This record gives sequence, C-alpha cells and structure tokens, in this order.
Amino acid sequence: MFNHPELLRIPGPTPIPPQVQQAMNEVMFGHRSEDAKNLLQEIRDSLPKIFGTTEEVIVLSGSGTSALEAAVVNSVSEGDEVLVVVSGAFGKRFAQICETFNLRVHYLTYEWGEAVQLDDVVKMLKKYPNIKAVFTTYCETSTSVLHPIREISELIQQKSDALMIVDGVSAVGAVETKMDEWNIDILISGSQKAFMLPPGLSFVALSKKAQRQIKTNKQPHFYLDVLKHKTALESSSTPYTPALSLLMGLRQVLVMFKEEGLENIYKRHLLMKDMVRSALRALHIPLLVTDDKYASPTVTAARIPNDQADELRSILQEQFGLIFAGGQQKLKGEIIRIGHMGYCTPAHILQLLSLLEIGLKKIGYDITLGSGVATAQDVYISGGW
Repeated sequence: MFNHPELLRIPGPTPIPPQVQQAMNEVMFGHRSEDAKNLLQEIRDSLPKIFGTTEEVIVLSGSGTSALEAAVVNSVSEGDEVLVVVSGAFGKRFAQICETFNLRVHYLTYEWGEAVQLDDVVKMLKKYPNIKAVFTTYCETSTSVLHPIREISELIQQKSDALMIVDGVSAVGAVETKMDEWNIDILISGSQKAFMLPPGLSFVALSKKAQRQIKTNKQPHFYLDVLKHKTALESSSTPYTPALSLLMGLRQVLVMFKEEGLENIYKRHLLMKDMVRSALRALHIPLLVTDDKYASPTVTAARIPNDQADELRSILQEQFGLIFAGGQQKLKGEIIRIGHMGYCTPAHILQLLSLLEIGLKKIGYDITLGSGVATAQDVYISGGW
C-alpha cells in the first residue's frame, strides 16, 4: 500500500505547523549576538500573556521534567514537608522528584481518572500545618483529568502559607490559565504540547511569593537555578547556551497565538474535547474521566473493551498512520489516549474519528459506522462554528 504520512494524535509531542518548522530552519546566529537578544526580547514581550502573569517566564533548555525538578530544588530543601497530589503518572513523577531530594512527602492519592476533591485538600492542610509547598498537575496527561487548579490554589492561599506549584505541561497554551489572578506561585509548561514545538524547552513562571522563598532556600542547584535564569532574562540573555532553533520556533508560535487570540484557542480546544467525548459515547466506548467537568480539553482517555487497546492502536498505525498513545503504568494495555491540542482542528478530529470507527470494526467491536462522526458533526454545528 502507498506509504502514508504519520497522523500524530498523541498528547505530546504534537504536530508542528509548517511556519514553525520553517522558523526553526532559519540561519543560525550566536547566542550572545544582537539577534539573540532581540529574539529573547520578543519572547519576553509575549510569553507571560500565555501564562496569565506579569512576571518573567523563564525558558530552560530541557524537557518538562527539568522544569519540575527546577521547581522542587529551588523552592524547598531537604527535610521540608510537602504535599503532592498523585492521580496519575505525572503526579507520581512530581512525588519521585521530591523523594529524590529527601523531602518529607505527604500524598493526596486518587484513583487514576479521578479529580482532586477540595475537601481532601483542606483536610491535608489541617493535618500537616507545616507543609511548605503543594505540588499538583493541571492536566494529568496519563488519565486526561483536568484538576480544578483555580479552586485548589484559592484554598491553599486561604488555609496555609504553602506555595502552590503546578505542572501545566499539557494545559498551558490550550486551557484557560491565569497565574496571577489564581495565585499560582510556580507554573510549569513544556514546548512539545500546546506550544506546537519539538521537545526541548520548558517554562517556569514564578510569583513574587515564590521568588522570596527561593531566595532563602538552601537546597544546592546550579544549571536549574531559576533566579540566575531570571536575572539573565531581564537583560534579554541566558546564563548558559540556549536552544536557539527552538526559540526561533517559539517566537513564531507566539505570533500564531496572537493571531488566533487566546480566547479562541481555548474555545477551539473545548470544542474538540466535546466532539471527541460525544463521539466516543455514541460508539459506547467508556471514557476514563466520566465527569465532563474534569475532562481535559487537550487529551481524552478511553477504555477499549477486552483489553484490545494496543491491538486497536496497532491497526490504526499500520493501516492509516494514525498514532494514538496507550496507557501508562497501571493502565497499560487498557486505554487509548487521543491528543487534541496545539496544531489540531475540528477537521482533524473528524478524520481521526472516522479512522477510529474502522479500527473498532476491525477488532470486532459492534458499532454502526458513521455514528460517532455524525455525533461529532452535530456538536460542531450546534456550537455555532
């Protein structure tokens, strides 16, 4: 059969727009040149708006996990008490980083697919009054849960002096984010999700409160010293060699964000979420996150009956080049995860749903072809688009 291009629909890395790819192929220049300074200045002017902050957003050359580690080592020290929300693989990763640096970790644990309940946060803060930081994810990518970050942050501000530290890697740039208004202290993201770039950049935004705590923190760190990066950035520079090609791509992404408008970006992602979830329900495919209130606009996880998730994924990739993600850790082999963020439109959603229906037929699942697609079409039309 004719070799088809890959249709990458996983929750990261995500497809790269042609204009961003072109920007990353521009002629290289020195990282201490005037061109580099101008590049960083343009990024400084635009990037904070995506985070909903007036503070600088530090750009690290490293994956999202480097920013998670940076948040830990800069804000707390060995022996400090912290609270970590664990409802999937990435909450667990935050906890593992904290354990690595010998913090006293208290866990707020949920079944994979469940969201944080605010009463539980209150109970934990009362039980452990010396907690110095609360770590959680905005979108738990492994389960497609969207935690109520605004409400959690408000509780923490009311009930304790702890820092609110959020992994927003698969949310920022696609889901409404207002760091300053919501009193988030450290907000993290990465390049390979809604920012439509290859892996290799991560972002860290710090509140004034976080900066004060970081200045008094004794935990050793060098490359991930966020205040060192912030000081350099204030002069449109970096303390170490940056990933210039990715920064050139980031500048183009920020232009695209401005052209579409953040509110329209958020609406597009909500629409794609509704199209996918409605179609899966029409096909009688169980959703891992059952409550729409906590369903992520960037990724949808669904259980495939009879543990045929990997077989379905294999058929779709081999016959159509369509790539979904599978389950991680305890959900391995049980679910598919459909990425719908960044360089993704309702047209892409209708395409992947059509191919998904064929794949379901091929694994023996009893569906009426076209029923999921038709439902998604109705969602699109009723949404006024």
